[in-house]
Amino acid sequence: MSKANVDVLFQPFQLKNLTLKNRIVMAPMTRSFSPNGVPGDDVAAYYQRRAAADVGLILSEGTVVDRPASRNDPKIPFFHGEASLAGWKKVIDEVHAAGGKMGPQLWHTGSVASFLTEWVPEAPVESPSGLIGPGQPRGEIMSDEAIADTIAAFAQAAADAKRLGFDVAEIHGAHGYLIDQFFWAATNLRTDGYGGAALKQRSRFAAEVVKAMRQAVGPDFPIILRVSQWKQQDYAFRLATTPDAMTDWLLPLVEAGVDILHCSQRRFWEPEFPEIDGESGLNFAGWAKKLTGAATISVGSVGLSNDFMGSFTGEGAQPASLDNLLHRLERDEFDLIAVGRALLSDPQWVSKIRNGNQDQLHDFDAASLGQLV
Repeated sequence: MSKANVDVLFQPFQLKNLTLKNRIVMAPMTRSFSPNGVPGDDVAAYYQRRAAADVGLILSEGTVVDRPASRNDPKIPFFHGEASLAGWKKVIDEVHAAGGKMGPQLWHTGSVASFLTEWVPEAPVESPSGLIGPGQPRGEIMSDEAIADTIAAFAQAAADAKRLGFDVAEIHGAHGYLIDQFFWAATNLRTDGYGGAALKQRSRFAAEVVKAMRQAVGPDFPIILRVSQWKQQDYAFRLATTPDAMTDWLLPLVEAGVDILHCSQRRFWEPEFPEIDGESGLNFAGWAKKLTGAATISVGSVGLSNDFMGSFTGEGAQPASLDNLLHRLERDEFDLIAVGRALLSDPQWVSKIRNGNQDQLHDFDAASLGQLV
């Protein structure tokens, strides 16, 4: 790749009060380096290094909202409580001092257990129907009060993000966690207003989270929603098997107040509806943008030779061509691209791409998951 070929990655982007110097987003990646839920100086320095090396927008690791069992790992950070919020204030101040922009990813893990630890929260886990997957009970069915309190917790976290000086906030609505468990018919068997046979009906909880957050932050603070078809409980599953179904799912969420849809695929280059799309081969983010009119972030194995699932079994990866990505950005298929493992193991990844130093890119070593490089 020549330097000229990557210029499309370094076009500015603006939406509401957010101005980014380029199209590159650091994808949220769980790190588990926050004992007692408090991010420390090492976490602040980790994000600061990426900001100093010209990442356009940093999205934090998942940070959990104020619910008794909202996390599934004891070192996942809180986004509530005086000590944790003070830690995040230091993070955003250091990112801004380095010229970066950042938002927290706000999260509730639902009934999903971590496969990296046997730890379980003291309070019972909660989910729409007390299920972790199809026919797999785990935890409690959420009451109306629990649902209302969870919506309020997301809104409070968004308000705190704005108050602390963050530039955006992202809702984690993907990968089989709480919000996604409401979307998925196999884990949402509710017969009240938060369930239903139609995906649009099962999206009510997410829409109410978005509306509450929008009310908390006002009209100009950007809200991002991360969504996925696949679940960690079923990698091949698809919530929306047609463009009409995708519209029913995503458009009400955009109308509720989502500004950017962060569309997670295992491999960003794969077409979402190949049987319909023919040669154009729009990916998930491409279809989401086309159907809703919202800005979109694409993500999935960017810049590396394999997808991320192998990382959890110790598999590494090598740098890969960005030609497919550059082509899709040039044709305006999506607006932003999120980079995960490549940035996790190499803080200088963006500056190396910008300066044409692709020969200096690092391989991804799964050992990086256990370090703050």
